[in-house]
Amino acid sequence: MTTAPAPIVFITGASSGIGQALAARFHAAGWRLALVARRGAEVEQWARAQGYAADRFRVFPADVRDLASIRAAGEACIADFGLPDAVIANAGISVGMDTADPTDLEVMRATFETNNLGMAATFQPFVAPMCRRRSGRLVGIASVAGIRGLPGHGAYCASKAGVISYCESLRGECRPFGVKVVTITPGYIDTPLTQKNRYGMPFLMPADAFADRAFRAIVAGDSYRVIPWQMGVVAKLLRLLPNALYDRLLAGRPRKRRQHE
Repeated sequence: MTTAPAPIVFITGASSGIGQALAARFHAAGWRLALVARRGAEVEQWARAQGYAADRFRVFPADVRDLASIRAAGEACIADFGLPDAVIANAGISVGMDTADPTDLEVMRATFETNNLGMAATFQPFVAPMCRRRSGRLVGIASVAGIRGLPGHGAYCASKAGVISYCESLRGECRPFGVKVVTITPGYIDTPLTQKNRYGMPFLMPADAFADRAFRAIVAGDSYRVIPWQMGVVAKLLRLLPNALYDRLLAGRPRKRRQHE
């Protein structure tokens, strides 16, 4: 009797933080890993340091802002490793911005190119093959920051709101073909990205705990999941606040660090 090959997960932003934690969780569950990052050599070194067998992972160096690069990584994965069962568009950046400063418009451009266009380019090589196969998971990593805008976070909040709406649109397109689109919306997760924040982070969660909950939501094919759930409650309450009260609540809140800070 032939044993079915282990499922494959394709993860961008796999060099650190959430991406690396997700890679470890999927590997522990017996999945094969297709790992994507700009720093491919570092990811390769990390995987070998974990003791991962050479046939259980592949590294595809790519930059999601370079559309040809990330498309080529997806096509190489399909050709050399196989069509993934799950694709996780995790690569993202988070930088503060001040619209009064013209140089920060480039921050917004880079944020949208990475967090939005990069996500669509990550999914693009896999949509048609998954629909033909009539199975698969396309997973977008959003943020509770996409639910309501925060002062000094204009680029990041807007980009993550875009992720939520984009994944919702894609979900409707893929549903008739048996392909599930999963939106994972993290709260504050303890990663190198959040460690730079200079404000309180309620319900801060270790990356491995987040990865475990995200893994279960992805395998289950949940359409939308906020992790941890407490941040989902907070976000919904903030959404219900009248604008005047919300603005007063955030008055004087420290802003996200800008690129030069």
